[in-house]
Amino acid sequence: MKCLFVIVLVALLPANVCASNVRVVDGDTLDVNGVRYRLHGIDAPEASQTCADRVGSRWDCGQAAINFIKKLVVTGSVTCDDRGKDAYGRTLAVCSAGKKDINAEMVRSGMAWAFRRYSLDYAPLETIAAGARVGVWQAETETPWDYRSQRWKSSDNSAPDPACPIKGNVSRKQEKIYHVPWSKDYGKTRIDENKGERWFCSEDEAIAAGWRAPSWGY
Repeated sequence: MKCLFVIVLVALLPANVCASNVRVVDGDTLDVNGVRYRLHGIDAPEASQTCADRVGSRWDCGQAAINFIKKLVVTGSVTCDDRGKDAYGRTLAVCSAGKKDINAEMVRSGMAWAFRRYSLDYAPLETIAAGARVGVWQAETETPWDYRSQRWKSSDNSAPDPACPIKGNVSRKQEKIYHVPWSKDYGKTRIDENKGERWFCSEDEAIAAGWRAPSWGY
């Protein structure tokens, strides 16, 4: 088990919160002391995703999930219990802030789904959240796995190969950042192969080539 004290700078949180061995990547991914953890057993809405509310409007559930986990990680020391690798080679973990199970809190609050395809650990909490109609359960809404699938199918038709729509961008700071079709910045990202930018067929391929995913938690 890896343990460290959280010193994170988070926008809009009190000034006595210090800075930064823990970084929120998105609603179900944390960087802890340089190690990236995908939270085991849960799937949060993607950063670009919106959800339906009780009155039929849309709300930014993806960003809300990011904001919620940002508040969780500053409530105590963060520990991440390594649960091995997933099918994509990512390190899975159950992470806690103090005595709070972050994975569980995300599901309990309706800020993430139990990822039943891979684990039933948080299914009971999901049932409670759905019954209370909190968070993503306010109204029928698209799951993140369906959202990703749809965005992949409708991805940028400018890709030379439709099976390889992931955009490997080089930022102004010369950072190599890849954007999947469900990324917030996917639509406005243009690929210029003369600048060393390129297309990828999978996230694994992009990572192996030296690109990283964007961080939406800042």
